[in-house]
Amino acid sequence: AALLAGSAGAAVWLYRWRDRNPLPAEAAPARQERGRALGGNPFDGALEVLRTPFLMGIALFVVLLASVSTFLYFEQARLVAETFPDPTRQTQVFGLIDTVVQFLAILTQIFLTGRIAQRLGIGVLLTAVPVVIAAGFLWLALAPVFSVFVVIMVARRAGEYALVRPGREMLYTSVPPAQKYKAKNFIDTVVYRGGDAVSGWLKRGLDLLGELPGLAMFIGAGIALAWAGTGFLLGRAERRREAAGEGGRTNLPDAGETGR
Repeated sequence: AALLAGSAGAAVWLYRWRDRNPLPAEAAPARQERGRALGGNPFDGALEVLRTPFLMGIALFVVLLASVSTFLYFEQARLVAETFPDPTRQTQVFGLIDTVVQFLAILTQIFLTGRIAQRLGIGVLLTAVPVVIAAGFLWLALAPVFSVFVVIMVARRAGEYALVRPGREMLYTSVPPAQKYKAKNFIDTVVYRGGDAVSGWLKRGLDLLGELPGLAMFIGAGIALAWAGTGFLLGRAERRREAAGEGGRTNLPDAGETGR
């Protein structure tokens, strides 16, 4: 409760800081509009995604991300049950894994994420982890043991927190408010959970093919490569939008941009 209250206090402070540090004069229209409600209806977010190729690409990226995560979590359930039948030992192992993941994510965010984005671009943030996970799936298909899985899971989770998630959030800096606050919510909820459910059904169907235990891992590697390719294309699209000057109009609610 204290942490949640602290978060609310930080939000209030940020709003006040924003008011004390207004946008430059050339962005005055955005300053006038930011306190105004966007309006519309609950389906605007879905419509924005369906009619905007850039947002469709982000939605595909999220579906592939959710699919990779689901494949790994199903494999986790199987390997953990086989390796650690004692629930207490399972809790200890997961606690250790979580500690390592959070430690690596914090170090990467502090020392690497910003530098990678500035020097190499958002595309690297979006593609590095998927490529590593694709290799990890192949490794796991050839050596389906818990130690290999731990390495892959730590790389996936720490990489997602430190690289993929910041890169995905940066993609929304070049879209107008209607897309940033409506389409993003649709992608982060309906699209993400829908992809999670569908990939879970697919993984379960593959597991029923008991005579081909490594098939799911090879398919997971293919999904991870598609995930990397989508991230690469999104990074290129983001660079084109910035070169065209769209990044400078991030906060301008231009109705003509929402359909682009």
